Amino acid sequence: MTGVHPDQLDDQQLMKELESIHRTRHDTLLHGSTDALRTHNVRMAQLEGEYLRRHPRRPVLSGRTRDGARDRGTATT
Repeated sequence: MTGVHPDQLDDQQLMKELESIHRTRHDTLLHGSTDALRTHNVRMAQLEGEYLRRHPRRPVLSGRTRDGARDRGTATT
């Protein structure tokens, strides 16, 4: 594993790491080697898992649920 283990990061560091890995995701998918993408996947899962562990009751927007997505699909514009 590269980087500090996620459970050793404070909340601010964890958010910074998450923002960075999400920002680089697209380029890694399109242009990274298989090993780079595998490493990226593992690190992203670790960071996201730690975030979810710390925030199990995070607010969920209704539009980001399956029902909310269905409602968006039937909305008129």
